[in-house]
Amino acid sequence: MFVDLDCTGAGAGQVLPDLATVDGQGDPHLITAAARTAANIELRICTSVFPYDVAAEQWLPAAAGFNVTVVVRTVDTATGEPRYLTRAEPDEWVRAIFSTVEATGGYFLGAVDPDTGVHCRGQFAYRLYLDTDRRAIPAPRQLVTFPQYLLPTIDIRGDLTLEAPT
Repeated sequence: MFVDLDCTGAGAGQVLPDLATVDGQGDPHLITAAARTAANIELRICTSVFPYDVAAEQWLPAAAGFNVTVVVRTVDTATGEPRYLTRAEPDEWVRAIFSTVEATGGYFLGAVDPDTGVHCRGQFAYRLYLDTDRRAIPAPRQLVTFPQYLLPTIDIRGDLTLEAPT
């Protein structure tokens, strides 16, 4: 079962979202692309940005900024049903999106609902935390409710292997 993030029809322009300018109050951004590494699989990449402002707790400082969540759904092009695809290609798309704010990392949440951590077949969830100046920061502990795994860092000066669909 997919998480309902209401990403239908959003971002029909098929360009990467610019995380440096998204205010977090608009609609989610959607990119639809054919998988390069498998036949008859479509990637539906939904990016949403929400502001956060968490109070200080014992041993934890207050934090404010933006929570960027990317959900990559892998579906059969004919049926729309979930299809298996390794993480490599979705990871490339997420790194390209995160690089719009020069972030070289982020977090992989798993094949889960990004809000609850409950397993969701055919989708991968990722998260990036930005401060109020749109710089990537470590996850504020007050916002972490289930395991989040660091994505391996990348060199953003190198060539990315993906091109946004036209």
